[in-house]
Amino acid sequence: MRPNVLLILLDDMGFGASSAFGGPCRMPVAERLAADGLRYTRFHTTAICSPTRAALLSGRNSHSVGMGHTTNAAGSRPGYNATRPPSKATLAQVLREQGYATGAFGKMHQTPIWETSPAGPFERWPTGEGFDHFYGFIGGETNQFSPTLVEGTRYIDPPATEHDGYHFSEDLVTQAGNWIRQQRTFAPERPWFAYVSFGATHAPFHVPASWRDLYRGEFAHGWTQQRTRTLARQRELGIVPPEAELAPWAPGVPEWDELPGDEKAVAARLMEVYAAFAEHTDRQVGHLVVELERLGCLDDTLVFHILGDNGASAEGGIAGTLNEHVRLNVLEEDTQRILSQLDEIGGPHTYPQYNVGWALAMDTPYQWTKQVASHYGGTRNGLIVHWPNGIAHRGELRHQWHHVIDYVPTVLEVIGIDHPATVGGVTQDPIEGTSMAYSFDDAHAPDRRTTQYFEIHGNRGLYHDGWTAVTVHRVPWEGGQVDLPELDEDRWELYDTTTDWTQAHDVAGDYPDRLAELKNIFEQEAARYQVLPIDDRLLERLLPEIAGRPHAPRRMTLDPSMTRLVEEVVPNMKNASFRIDAHIRVSGEPAQGVIVSQGGRFGGWSLWVNAGHPTYTYNLAGLEMTTVRSDVVMPAGAHTVTVEFDYDGGGFGRGGTFRLQIDGTQVARSRIERTIPFIFSGDETLNIGIDRGTPVTEEYGYGHGNPFNGEIDTVDMQRGDDGAEVSAQDRLRVELGTH
Repeated sequence: MRPNVLLILLDDMGFGASSAFGGPCRMPVAERLAADGLRYTRFHTTAICSPTRAALLSGRNSHSVGMGHTTNAAGSRPGYNATRPPSKATLAQVLREQGYATGAFGKMHQTPIWETSPAGPFERWPTGEGFDHFYGFIGGETNQFSPTLVEGTRYIDPPATEHDGYHFSEDLVTQAGNWIRQQRTFAPERPWFAYVSFGATHAPFHVPASWRDLYRGEFAHGWTQQRTRTLARQRELGIVPPEAELAPWAPGVPEWDELPGDEKAVAARLMEVYAAFAEHTDRQVGHLVVELERLGCLDDTLVFHILGDNGASAEGGIAGTLNEHVRLNVLEEDTQRILSQLDEIGGPHTYPQYNVGWALAMDTPYQWTKQVASHYGGTRNGLIVHWPNGIAHRGELRHQWHHVIDYVPTVLEVIGIDHPATVGGVTQDPIEGTSMAYSFDDAHAPDRRTTQYFEIHGNRGLYHDGWTAVTVHRVPWEGGQVDLPELDEDRWELYDTTTDWTQAHDVAGDYPDRLAELKNIFEQEAARYQVLPIDDRLLERLLPEIAGRPHAPRRMTLDPSMTRLVEEVVPNMKNASFRIDAHIRVSGEPAQGVIVSQGGRFGGWSLWVNAGHPTYTYNLAGLEMTTVRSDVVMPAGAHTVTVEFDYDGGGFGRGGTFRLQIDGTQVARSRIERTIPFIFSGDETLNIGIDRGTPVTEEYGYGHGNPFNGEIDTVDMQRGDDGAEVSAQDRLRVELGTH
């Protein structure tokens, strides 16, 4: 009988974070799986989430399947359009045709964002990509206490709320365990493939209350010492050779001793909560492992446990943040603001992300972080393979060099099938990965993966026969960085990783011919796999009108049947004037509740009624709240409530004036000096008649959900034609407002 296949993927976990790979986050379940299986010390991802996931499930390079960047930053070029062609089928599609039951649980950040409305199309949703069952979310991140959930192709409410102790990591493991148990009960002879992809440990660092003090006081020594401690432990475990050195520290990032006391207190607390988040996630993996043991199928299940889809995230900036959306919108975080809410970090009123310094430490012993596809800090992740009935060796290390595209051919070899010529009637392009199965029972087998390119944001790298040629084009924590050099002006580094495991010593000056050779191979690989021409934009990609991908029209009419709409499928209410006309009916009681809202507690807006008073609230990433409230109470009957925003123009994130009207008569106005330029929320949606998810505001007793008690006919949304837009073909020199 063919083995079951379980793929577990953690999010944003650096190589040096977990105890299984020498890090400070205690992960006993990962250690247990490693003790009964194999640890791969030179396994690589793409340096960012969607590209890694698309490559992992297809066996092709990320640009080959159109995923040169995340789905919410897609462009129009073939390597960057987030549209996998049917000639490059997923593993789930292949295994389903081979008789496997297939289920996906958790994060599935591969669906083109403009196809995520309730109307689809659904071909590139998980159930359209080979999974019989899906339960999770299809964006880049989610609130662990209040996720935007999908079951199949239908948006659903979470089974409980943050007030009931709900946590998404726990929920998805319950769902996965239920599904596996159903397969074992009703189709015991049928093998299954389960993909369990956690939203953890990506921001927000959300941890149940009972876990938040688990690491209290354990990181007061700081990130500088942590790197030294982790490297020592990695040497003890054999994760790196005894001669391995710490790679250089990133320029411009302070060492721990350079921080003032308040900044140390904030940074230590952010890391404490991250470590608790990691251990809590490991506990959930343990629940799944115990369930497989109880069902008697653990030993005959091929488990790949990948500890991170890229390096640790530096998106919290130098100071860290209480709300990741502050950083995503290139706004300034205030250490004192974080300090004032120190004990709330990890709870439902925060959306935290740690400092760059901790991200660098969690990538020990390597350089750089997530998004930096050139260096191993961005691309090297821990991998554990567990399959007692198929792998004779226990607790050993494997040092063969491999990449996420090697997963699919490994599974196909293990279950004993060739890559099919057709899937779903479509002729298939070749798999681009190399099976890892040769290494299962031979620690000394020569590497079969000898060449691999990398590219994210113009950060580029090439591995070839033990050498790496790499260049950093864009620094991930410098979100507003726009004056980039031309790509051909970047300085390339060269490392001989046969003698320099950690890319600690740049030898480009000593081997100019070797560097030129590897740069030439990079160009060949880039041309072969649709990397060229490279799209090195960052902030511009978050704005669909500029990025070049399909986007919503300027005007749209919605009604209460239309709910859970992500930002990209409705008119873009950022960086432009706009108008909202809500046609409602008020009964005899005072009107109360939300007419239309977008986003939530960590950024967004709401047009609502408070005790009969029309009200508009604008939430600037949790930093500032602007409320425009009418003194007039609406009587019973039909009304049109209007919000007009006159944008100042002259750049991104500028201010303007809100005007609130009832039936064409202005009843209130207010001025705002800055607005959100790029993203209201990474996971929350636009809703009619209710505020789903977290509340935009808690003023005036707004409360959770705050459903409207009258009737809503339609809501007309219209974006003005004065938006800060440029041609998709031009490089935008982003002019931000005063942030």
